[in-house]
Amino acid sequence: MRSILLLLPFLAASPILTLAAADRVKVDSGILESTTPPENGVRVFKGIPFAQPPVGDLRWREPRPVPPWKSVRQANDFGPRCMQRTSPGADYWFRSATMSEDCLYLNVWTPAKSPKDRLPVLVYVYGGGFQNGDGSEPRYDGANMASKGIVAVTLNYRLNVFGFFAHPELTAESPHHASGNYGFLDQVAALAWVRRNIAAFGGDPRRVTVAGESAGSISVSALMASPLSKELLHGAIGESGALISTLPPRSLAETEKDGLQFAASAGADSLKSLRAISAEKIQEASAKGAGMRFRPNLDGYFLPQTLQQIFAAGQQAKVPLLAGSNTEEQGARAVLGSSEPTPEAFAAAVRRLYGAQAEGVLKAYAASTPEAILQAATDLASARFIGHGTWKWAELQLQTGGHPVYRYMYARPRPAYTPLNGQAQPPAPPRPGPSIPRGAVHSAEIQYAMGNLPLDKRYAWDADDAKVSEVLQGYFLNFIKTGNPNGAGRPDWPAYTSPAFMRMRIDVTSRSEAEPERARYLALDAALANQ
Repeated sequence: MRSILLLLPFLAASPILTLAAADRVKVDSGILESTTPPENGVRVFKGIPFAQPPVGDLRWREPRPVPPWKSVRQANDFGPRCMQRTSPGADYWFRSATMSEDCLYLNVWTPAKSPKDRLPVLVYVYGGGFQNGDGSEPRYDGANMASKGIVAVTLNYRLNVFGFFAHPELTAESPHHASGNYGFLDQVAALAWVRRNIAAFGGDPRRVTVAGESAGSISVSALMASPLSKELLHGAIGESGALISTLPPRSLAETEKDGLQFAASAGADSLKSLRAISAEKIQEASAKGAGMRFRPNLDGYFLPQTLQQIFAAGQQAKVPLLAGSNTEEQGARAVLGSSEPTPEAFAAAVRRLYGAQAEGVLKAYAASTPEAILQAATDLASARFIGHGTWKWAELQLQTGGHPVYRYMYARPRPAYTPLNGQAQPPAPPRPGPSIPRGAVHSAEIQYAMGNLPLDKRYAWDADDAKVSEVLQGYFLNFIKTGNPNGAGRPDWPAYTSPAFMRMRIDVTSRSEAEPERARYLALDAALANQ
């Protein structure tokens, strides 16, 4: 009840929502108009505000509802991306024209002919380590998914110091005695907007699946756990990441301490003076902080407890979950460093990482030849980074979630980057680990899952890539529509459950298999519990 009361400003009754014309939609704040011609029967409405601009006195506050507008609002362009610094060579490619602190906008792709269609809805949350990302990125584009019978939504949320800054003064002024996690609260506000308004686009507000990759997947796990959002989800898809294991939320006290350090480095002696500094100067100051990165915390409001505690108590969203990771989330060098792949070097590396708990890990990742050691180090690096936490999330949901869980391992490597016709293209992302890729790197599956290979011309996709995309996208679509990835024309995907613990390996030839990493993950569980 407390969580529903807290959401009343965003869930308040709105006017009857109807399509005003082929290119107009009435939402609770006013009329939207898109003059973008439909493609494959899909209309798109871009740059829709779902909260007030978090600027001035609203910086580092919970998002607030959008005031009504009187005239027709154009919805033809993506809204500004949130404040961020993008390193050269990073795997981001934005279609938003500008960057601004005023960035809380979402985008809707719909094939519906009428609000009565009540189509299932996908809300996709971008990744980027809570430091980068934008709902305009082509790999998240919702047109292809929508052309296959769903309504697709992408959203923006605040990042880095703007999205996850905590400070004692912020905690003191908050009615919830919390600070930080503003990026998560933006996501909650967007989901609440979808609950109120998606019927106007022909979507079913009671069939909303939230998906995301990396930080987006971590966000999905947190949205399942939070009392503010768990009732807004009907299904969840997690691609590589959960707020658990090696990526847990930090304590509020720790992040407040970081906030005080940041304020001092920015030359601000109060919250008022911090809010008076321009967004560009705040971003510049955060970039100068020695290794300072602002991330999720255990604020007592969005997250009243850790995910492990919430899921163990069965207090999370009781929804179907589809979650998995990739075969090369990180490369072998993340474990081996510059050492050669010898048994001695691998053992020494594991002992440095796990100390007294190393023997169980070494037994689980046993390898003796250079090739086997490179693979074991790749597998361990991938698990340590994000694979183990994603598995742990699925295990916890299996125990108390009351709905099926589906696990996957994505194995199709992305093709090499290829410039086209000498034209300038976005930079190819660097590959982690050894110079020779050993599998599907972190984020490699996104374009395949969303059916967006043709939109990303940085890579020379071939017929096998198209085949993998058709299979993986089909699984995602079936899950969004029914809570079950299975459907005609694809290998059967058993639910992840005892005693077989089956998962789907996604590749040119996809197949189900007993979870081969389970013993390793259990060994990492034990090592983490005793460190």
